[in-house]
Amino acid sequence: MTFSSVTFLFMLLPVTFILYALIKNLNARNIILAAASIVFYAFGEPVAVMIMLISIVLNYLFGLGASGVKWDKLSVVLAVLLNIGMLAVYKYSGFFVEIFNGITGLSVPVPQIRLPIGISFFTFQGLSYVIDVYRDKKNVQKSLFSVLLYISFFPQLIAGPIVRYSDIADRLRDREFSVDRVARGICRFIFGLAKKVLIANQMGLLADKVFGCATAELGTGAAWVGAITYSLQIFFDFSGYSDMAIGLGCVFGFDFRENFNYPFISSSIQEFWRRWHISLSTWFKEYVYIPLGGNRKGNARTTFNKLVVFFLTGLWHGANFTFIVWGMLHGLCQMLETYQIIPTKKKWFRPIGHIYTLLIVILGFVIFRADTLAQGIGIIGTMFSPHAGSAVANAEIFSCISPMAILAFGLSLILSTPIFRLIRERVEKTEKAALYNYAAYAGSMVLFALSVLSLVSSKYNPFIYFRF
Repeated sequence: MTFSSVTFLFMLLPVTFILYALIKNLNARNIILAAASIVFYAFGEPVAVMIMLISIVLNYLFGLGASGVKWDKLSVVLAVLLNIGMLAVYKYSGFFVEIFNGITGLSVPVPQIRLPIGISFFTFQGLSYVIDVYRDKKNVQKSLFSVLLYISFFPQLIAGPIVRYSDIADRLRDREFSVDRVARGICRFIFGLAKKVLIANQMGLLADKVFGCATAELGTGAAWVGAITYSLQIFFDFSGYSDMAIGLGCVFGFDFRENFNYPFISSSIQEFWRRWHISLSTWFKEYVYIPLGGNRKGNARTTFNKLVVFFLTGLWHGANFTFIVWGMLHGLCQMLETYQIIPTKKKWFRPIGHIYTLLIVILGFVIFRADTLAQGIGIIGTMFSPHAGSAVANAEIFSCISPMAILAFGLSLILSTPIFRLIRERVEKTEKAALYNYAAYAGSMVLFALSVLSLVSSKYNPFIYFRF
């Protein structure tokens, strides 16, 4: 998605909001949101919009089939084949052909298929809808239009959070539109935008500089700078987008579940995944882990099920062994925690657990960010061994640590903790709650102005999860 797409979004939002506010009929409002969603996606992906629409229609039909008795199982099987098949073709076909060529020594042409933005999200939503209907026939939606709006709703279409149909089914039929919701939603949207533009982009400048260098050129300090800044970049980038989606949903009367809950304060990898990308981990728990048996069939089977989930979690992120290794690293740590080889349940271990968790998360994100496993392993090796590297390359990296980057880093550390949430919860119990809200609104306007100035004056940096 280019800068022009972002400009288009800022043009589309006011028009959509004004029409939505002026027209009181709920069905008409749903039509406005659906039309805005399709126009928004078509602007960034004019060809892929047909792929999304075909997917929606087929999942709607499979949902109808899953609501019956005669064809319910077949409908679910076909839904799985459709949605996973789409991902396999568009996201993994080149990856699989390269592996095949490497194993056999053949030279089968590698297909060059452009990945539609958001396909990992809208296919998972469509599949979850059909499975939920199969599990409970009352979840079926007879209106194709409602299914279309659910899957294509533009705030969370291209980078989540992944929303289950049951979470918003009631809101499609009846929802509130008020000044209070609009104000809260806009504040949340601006907060997410600021997290992306003012923090994630600043961290990304440093991370890109480090990962753009040859591993041999990096010094130990520079390698740590890259690892830490990328970990902060991906968190504030993705959580910022989730905040924007939740905020826009609130404006239009929808309440999406939180997707992040301060994951960097975790004291175990298991806790980290209860706080990180909650909608994805919940999806895999509901539709993979529990159907495999969950933790009901003994420790060995539980371990196997978790490793399968984390293998698929890594693979979901992209067609590269770096993502698979990242997922398996987290799966391995969860296994060690389950067997208490890493004693995360011991009280004495908790302070150490925070350090251990941060270390695993940061090292994992080095692998995640690297172009190849060799690069990721090389950077990790440099992090833990005295290495001078190239004086020129390291000087160039450290010269990018501007006052703005230092300020963004300090803010990222503060915002990685729930300190402001705790302050808000305490203030809301006092007579100063209204004053706090006015201050929050005023602060939002300042953040919005700074974000717009930053967008205008700097190179556009797309959201990381747009490519997944």
